[in-house]
Amino acid sequence: MNRASAAAGSSVFFALAPGVVAGVVPWWLTGWDAEPSRWRWLGGALVLAGAAVLLHAFARFVREGVGTPAPVAPTEHLVVGGLYRWIRNPMYVAVVTCVFGQALLLSREVLWVYGAGLMVLFYAFVRGYEEPALTRQFGSEYEAYRRAVPGWHPRARPARLPPGTS
Repeated sequence: MNRASAAAGSSVFFALAPGVVAGVVPWWLTGWDAEPSRWRWLGGALVLAGAAVLLHAFARFVREGVGTPAPVAPTEHLVVGGLYRWIRNPMYVAVVTCVFGQALLLSREVLWVYGAGLMVLFYAFVRGYEEPALTRQFGSEYEAYRRAVPGWHPRARPARLPPGTS
């Protein structure tokens, strides 16, 4: 896959996956009708931060991985640069951050429940599918990366990855 194809595929996947999960579903659940909240500013900041992380992560998949985050068009190279030196699953964390940000912004409890459900679903998907698939595809390179970088909470400093890790 070339970078142009990776960019096109990633753009489509961005709209279909995080766009639906963090945008369409919260809208469907709430109509984006807001209740008064003194936490709006924090919610807005979380939504913006989550969106920035998503854009960065998708760009890394195109530039560094030469592929997409979609399982049907995976990367050619293991993505370990940028935010991926701090945390292995920034996209999942960013999507949930966007949903929790909307919960604060709109003051809607249903989004807290939805976000918690997403966390459980994402964790199960990563453990049950993604980690085994990456181990099969990248072998010891992924295992070294997995040992060096936590999956769900960021490191205090970027990881120094072992030789042989991209």
